[in-house]
Amino acid sequence: MRIVVALGGNALLRRGEPMTADNQRENIRIATEQIAKVAPGNELVIAHGNGPQVGLLALQGAAYKATSPYPLDVLGAETEGMIGYMIEQELGNLLPFEVPFATLLTQVEVDPEDPAFKNPTKPIGPVYSKEEAEALAAEKGWSIAPDGDKFRRVVPSPRPKQIFEIRPAKWLLEKGAVVICAGGGGIPTMYGEDGKLQGVEAVIDKDLCSALLAEQLEADLLVIATDVEAAFIDWGKPTQKAIAEASPDELDKLGFAAGSMGPKVLAASEFARNTGKTAVIGSLAQIDAIVQGVGGTRVSTDSKEVRYH
Repeated sequence: MRIVVALGGNALLRRGEPMTADNQRENIRIATEQIAKVAPGNELVIAHGNGPQVGLLALQGAAYKATSPYPLDVLGAETEGMIGYMIEQELGNLLPFEVPFATLLTQVEVDPEDPAFKNPTKPIGPVYSKEEAEALAAEKGWSIAPDGDKFRRVVPSPRPKQIFEIRPAKWLLEKGAVVICAGGGGIPTMYGEDGKLQGVEAVIDKDLCSALLAEQLEADLLVIATDVEAAFIDWGKPTQKAIAEASPDELDKLGFAAGSMGPKVLAASEFARNTGKTAVIGSLAQIDAIVQGVGGTRVSTDSKEVRYH
């Protein structure tokens, strides 16, 4: 079975933890211990988040005044390499030596006419006071937005259109490699007026890109791994219930918060609708059960009604 696993940010960094290399490696080690359980007999693709890592690099770059900070597409490429290296090494320590690994720098095309470019919403980088943020916005042409009692830079989050490295990803899978790609939603790129491909200051949603990745790779299963066991209704209330199974149409009726479970439900629903196959939202600790057909929230066009755990 060809499986795409989309690792949430908690797989790399727990909430409140310092962003040290040791902390990230330890969390990746925990994640790979679970992923290793489903690697034998399956073709495995791993996608991952990179938001905190890009934010740290942006902060470090801003502290060095001798040159202009690197743009977001370059920072995305740097973090894909760094996180891919750690995943390769930790998973490689668990699987047989004969299993090959490959991390692909993954360029993802976005549409310059995407409405997201007129409404930047994705926060990145450090927080600033209102005065600092306004000064930086004027100097650098940034868009800014409130974040609690502080302000942050916000950038567009356009939808992914095409993943350029799909062909080499397929070739690697056919040779038995574990492939790590589309980190952080991929490196956002677009064709300029001169017809040449170029990077763009944007962030693509990781889960939507993982759904497109799974669709274009003709995967049998998409697993969106997060830090909860399923998608819930009435989350945080005494009436909360974990969804065991639902169709995309039924999930549309329930509504999920854009800042938390919403993108994961949307991505799972799009994969199920576009392929007729199953996507699952669930805890990384359950991945073995998920692949066996139990656990998590299973999203499928074959589902006739919402079932709860």
